[in-house]
Amino acid sequence: MSELRIEQLAKRFGGLRVFQDLSFTLQPGGLMGVIGPNGAGKTTLINVISGRQPPSGGKVFLGGRDVTGQPTHAISRLGIARSFQQTNTFRSVSVRENIARAVLFGRRGRPAGLDRLLQEFHLTERLDEQSDKLPYGLQKMLGLAMAYAIGPKVLLLDEPAAGLERGERAQIDAFVHHVRTHGGCSVLIVEHDMDLIRRLCPRILVLDAGNVLADGAPADVLARPDVIKAYLGAVDDEEDA
Repeated sequence: MSELRIEQLAKRFGGLRVFQDLSFTLQPGGLMGVIGPNGAGKTTLINVISGRQPPSGGKVFLGGRDVTGQPTHAISRLGIARSFQQTNTFRSVSVRENIARAVLFGRRGRPAGLDRLLQEFHLTERLDEQSDKLPYGLQKMLGLAMAYAIGPKVLLLDEPAAGLERGERAQIDAFVHHVRTHGGCSVLIVEHDMDLIRRLCPRILVLDAGNVLADGAPADVLARPDVIKAYLGAVDDEEDA
């Protein structure tokens, strides 16, 4: 397990400031949610931490090692993996091949409990099916399983419940519990489903206008008038930054 430490992280696109001076620490094995209004930069934060986009300033440390600005494949192999809002699989190959490619990409070996996770997601009996033939919910679960198959120390989940039927969302709870219990992963969740955030996250970080508006326990954070004004009235908006 490794600590994820963010120090004064900033991201700009030309003259557009997405966020600035973001600092927080996710302890080994920890779990936190990141929420904020539409355009607050939640997905961009995941993109920068995971190496998909370079930061404009600040640092990202994993276990005390500076990984700032390294490419995605290097950061993944060091131990930071991420999921995506939409399904993100190798669509023309089987479920089995998708998992095998994720394990190979991570170069960390097959993580503990992966086979059990596939069984819990009802993917074991569909290992030889082409991934794009699966129902959407199973494609989403396959994408999460692939992120875990990389063998991460830190998992960044970008709206894992997006597109799932309400009855399917309990699988996200099960997934988070599984990767923390069997893989020792720290988990950061960006999500609009506030019921899920309340259920799962002992800590919430709120982004607004490029800054940290609040950071703390859900009961305290979600009762703050400035958080309610900034976010809760827009809970069903789609993320665009």
